Amino acid sequence: MRDNFMVITVLAAIFFLGVPAQAAEKIEPYPLEEWAKRADMSNVSLSPDGEKLAFLKIPTKDGNPILEIYDANDLSARPFKMNADPMEMTRFYWATDDSIIFSARLQVRNKIDGFNQGVYKTTRGLLTLDKDPEKSKWRKIASLSGGGGGLIGPIRAKPNKFLTTQYDKGSYYPKYFEYDVETGRRKLITRETPKVNRFRFDGEGNPQFASGYDAQSDEFLSYYRKKGSSDWEVINRSHRENFEAWRAVGVDPLTPNNLLVIAHNGNDKPGLWSFNLKTQGYDELIYRGAEGSIFTKRHSNGYTNSDDIAAIGYYDGREIKYEWFDGEEKAIYEQLMGLVPYADGLRISSRSRDGNSLVISNRGPRDPGTYYLLKNGKFSLVGSTRPQFASEKLADVKAITYQSRDGKKIRGFITVPNSKPPYPLVVMPHGGPFVGENPSYDEWAQLMANHGYMVLQPQYRGSTAYGLDFYKSAFIDGGEGGYKMQDDKDDGALYLVDQGLADPDKLAMFGWSYGGYAALIAAAREEQIYQCAIAGAAVADNTQQLNYYRDRLETFPSSGAIEQIKMWEESISPIKEVKNVNIPLFVIHGDVDQRVPPMHAKKYIKALEENQIPHKKMWLKDADHFYGTLFYRHKIKFYTALIDFLENDCFGKDNSLASNN
Repeated sequence: MRDNFMVITVLAAIFFLGVPAQAAEKIEPYPLEEWAKRADMSNVSLSPDGEKLAFLKIPTKDGNPILEIYDANDLSARPFKMNADPMEMTRFYWATDDSIIFSARLQVRNKIDGFNQGVYKTTRGLLTLDKDPEKSKWRKIASLSGGGGGLIGPIRAKPNKFLTTQYDKGSYYPKYFEYDVETGRRKLITRETPKVNRFRFDGEGNPQFASGYDAQSDEFLSYYRKKGSSDWEVINRSHRENFEAWRAVGVDPLTPNNLLVIAHNGNDKPGLWSFNLKTQGYDELIYRGAEGSIFTKRHSNGYTNSDDIAAIGYYDGREIKYEWFDGEEKAIYEQLMGLVPYADGLRISSRSRDGNSLVISNRGPRDPGTYYLLKNGKFSLVGSTRPQFASEKLADVKAITYQSRDGKKIRGFITVPNSKPPYPLVVMPHGGPFVGENPSYDEWAQLMANHGYMVLQPQYRGSTAYGLDFYKSAFIDGGEGGYKMQDDKDDGALYLVDQGLADPDKLAMFGWSYGGYAALIAAAREEQIYQCAIAGAAVADNTQQLNYYRDRLETFPSSGAIEQIKMWEESISPIKEVKNVNIPLFVIHGDVDQRVPPMHAKKYIKALEENQIPHKKMWLKDADHFYGTLFYRHKIKFYTALIDFLENDCFGKDNSLASNN
């Protein structure tokens, strides 16, 4: 109970932070330069002894992160600083009380090597701190750098030890090593094989769970390895056409010979079960949420409780809620929720070995990300990821429910501008498409809401947070891309029109990846409800994308590839619909996109030109598919063009890109 007492004693100290006033009715948009900046700070974490606080900070709008290390007892004191120039430091871990292992990347090619083969090379180094900052030095860790070495993270139960990987040339299956920070030596723990792979480890660095594929029976296998054993035991088989979830998450603390498993077990919604290893059956349903999403939350002190499950999380509308199993951890979280303004996605993101010093992070629609330090009975504000934004000038996100035209229940989230309806509406479907989405702070949605646009993020069929039947309905009877999955998005826009929230003459669709695919489909629909579409990093040619997943399934079988193949095989391919484009269209693509290679956009733009379809296009030089590769230079170009397109080409009076169709 010591931690609870510590938190309670600082209740009064938080009032200096205040709660921002309610939003004014008219808010001037922030300059686009402010939206284009990358996160001001990230990776905020305490040294194991709790005496030092480190984070990555970007000091200029177009600069790379700098590692800053502070005395956790005096954050006003001058910090130690280090950059990785010309590389970009991307992540770090505390290795000991006085040393840090960090990762840095450098773009070494200007063309991708192929699907999921990027242009960056990663280097990893060990920084050793000295009482005299001038004597602190770092060295490259050769075995963890380049294309073959990987870093998983510290083995919390073993001081000075890290779990690392090494891939032999041409192999999909890594070796795992225990790396000793002090000696620089590494010890082989185990290696994956085509039969048993995708290892997961316990807090002591022991291989605990693994996966595999039996080609003869067409089954995905789940393996368990008892502590102290070198043998893997098959604990579950699932046919490739069975899309039920099955994931072991730990040992059942109340029944040590059982495992805790998240599984459907014949139900539409997954639950947390106590699974009997001896009988290979389910002894008890411990918890099942109302919706289809469920996940585990580990104890916040990874040094002493790394394998303990503190809670089960689940979605309830827009919020994530928890069913707690650890009473003390619950008490700490509940008190912190009362201390932090706009508490939403609050978590203890770092903790000292003794549990008495904590870094608390929060992220939500009106908080892009804020970090706090609780130490020596004092609750301090460390900083914000985007200090340029005031909470009252950001927008609320609300959950909605509506019916698609075939009667299916669809959820969605709307980011609501600080003005009065009806709003111009941007429908922004998520990528994936087989992912769950629970919007918190979304930069693109907030950017558009700041300029007066309501943003709808529809959770169309195939989204994974709403049960097995809903997820499978996107592909099980034929791919629904461009068909019912598209109806789900359009029907959400029409629902908001019926509710008086959206202007029927000002509807647009903007998406990235699969969301970009949906925007291309929207641009060519015959029953047109939109005034324009913006397609970013879009899948334009289904056959091309199918080939990537077929190759992946042959070389490294996974259920995720199967669902993608089933969906893309029978869905509408945008490249075949180019001649039907009938609204202004803006195509955006990174020229080193490894997930949806640039050939998609090149072929589609060529087809637009051959069919004399008016459009705009933009190439983002050296930008990959993923948000983390969009730098200030990319975002300022992209955001400026995005807002200009919406204001002028889409909703403006002089629509020069309007089709003659």
